[in-house]
Amino acid sequence: DILISKSGRKRSQQQTMETLDSGRWSDLPVDILRSLFERLSFMDFYKAKMVCSNWYLCSKQTLGPKGGSSPLLLLSPEEGGCRLYNPEEDRVYVPRRDFSGCRFLGNSGKWFLVADSQSNLYIVDVFSDEKIDLPRLELVSCEGCVHSLEPLGDGDFNEALVGNSAGIRKSAEKLRGVVWVDEETRDYVVVCRFDRCDFIRFCKKGDDRYSEIQTRVDLSGKDGFEDVIEQPMFTWYKPFPSAEEEERMRAFKVISESYNIAVVTRSGAVLLVHNYTYESTTTFEKHRMFGVYKRQLKDLDPETYKPCLVEVDSLGDEALFLDLGITVPADATFGIEPNSIYFTRDDRFRLIPLSFLDICVYNLATKSIKRFPTLSSKFKLKDAQWFIPS
Repeated sequence: DILISKSGRKRSQQQTMETLDSGRWSDLPVDILRSLFERLSFMDFYKAKMVCSNWYLCSKQTLGPKGGSSPLLLLSPEEGGCRLYNPEEDRVYVPRRDFSGCRFLGNSGKWFLVADSQSNLYIVDVFSDEKIDLPRLELVSCEGCVHSLEPLGDGDFNEALVGNSAGIRKSAEKLRGVVWVDEETRDYVVVCRFDRCDFIRFCKKGDDRYSEIQTRVDLSGKDGFEDVIEQPMFTWYKPFPSAEEEERMRAFKVISESYNIAVVTRSGAVLLVHNYTYESTTTFEKHRMFGVYKRQLKDLDPETYKPCLVEVDSLGDEALFLDLGITVPADATFGIEPNSIYFTRDDRFRLIPLSFLDICVYNLATKSIKRFPTLSSKFKLKDAQWFIPS
């Protein structure tokens, strides 16, 4: 192997090893460290940068690991805090920052939208101490604001119409949110809402307060929003069960089901994901099934005159991450399985009764499901989220 120094001089492997033997690992030349960092996987890169202060400073001057990264799980134990789990290694990592009393609302790569015990929001890189503070949630724009939020001191809020002291108590547990962060510029957009509300709040980089958007009105032309839907009534209807599903329902008892609409493929198509949990009437074992559908915008059902839903038999060489609402390219190198659905729970963005945490990967072709039993044996989890660091 040949390593090229910053000055361009070639070093043989033997000369390099002599250099390593005569010094300390922390004193490795910067050019060698950069070459090393660029060859590491995502997790190895973040482990290596914590070896010492010199390695950490050098990592800041490196573009970082090349290629993709394996899907990871952010685990939220009942005791508080969080853990990072790598399924490929079957290994758990503890972040440097203390996340006691925090809830993780959503993520964009390695950046997570976090609400602390007082419902203060911020964005944090779970692999480092880098943090982006956000405005207080009760601070809203004056123009066009209809609702006010008053903090109650325990993370909950009193929601009322502007100018009206009487309101409704909103629990911190029902706060939902999504986030997008540009890795290079650190530009971001945060959208949050309380479950079962008719408005959302959002802020972007540079804002000192949130703006309010009514969700039951026409948004076209307001606050920069543009209607890009081909048909104005973008309505979804419950799909009819397939013959296979009907046969299973006769033999088993369905105990919960949900529909996720906010799934966007790489090509921009919008999918509806139907997932339901059923229980054996004899063994009482719980099982889960998924169905993926797309909407035929131009065709109507000849009997009901409603838009047709067509079942998607395969996702091809893509994997669907239901927690993120997107599909990503499958990659065997990083353990991203094709034609599969990565799932943890069905009430990530909306509270649905009878849902429960179910960390799994479901293969659409084989209808098989893979779970991670070591997690339940090691931790008592209240939440978990799939994410892809890069």
